Amino acid sequence: MLSKVVSSAVQGIEAYRVDVETSIANGLPHFSTVGLPDNAVRESKDRVEAAIRQSGFTYPYRRVTINVAPADVRKAGSSFDLPIAVGILSATGQTAMGRLEDTLFAGELSLDGAVRPIRGVLSMAVAAARSGIRAMIVPEENVSEAAMVQGLRVYG
Repeated sequence: MLSKVVSSAVQGIEAYRVDVETSIANGLPHFSTVGLPDNAVRESKDRVEAAIRQSGFTYPYRRVTINVAPADVRKAGSSFDLPIAVGILSATGQTAMGRLEDTLFAGELSLDGAVRPIRGVLSMAVAAARSGIRAMIVPEENVSEAAMVQGLRVYG
């Protein structure tokens, strides 16, 4: 089972697109993140698993592989928690997200499933609009920041 969710990373003041690809496969339970993730991205496993469970969904006890692409650029921060969780829920068929390719997801998850604010949302919104993304789902506290970009629907 595969899914792909659009997200973004910030380098300096510029943001660039990151595709969060999720593969759920048979095998011993294991979670790995590839694509030059930093420690915060690697640690997302525990936040995502707890948030999925606390939100009433089932965490897959299978082989979970997350690829944050492009693989040649280091990805930093906790803003990938939300797209990783959405990818897992989509790949396991627990949510009918519809078309994911024109919506950008970014946000840190708390262990209880709440979405925490992140940095760099304005840069992410500008880059998203330039690349044809039509909507963003971000933490509630970041909605007004992302909404400054015209032509982009923003949800919190």
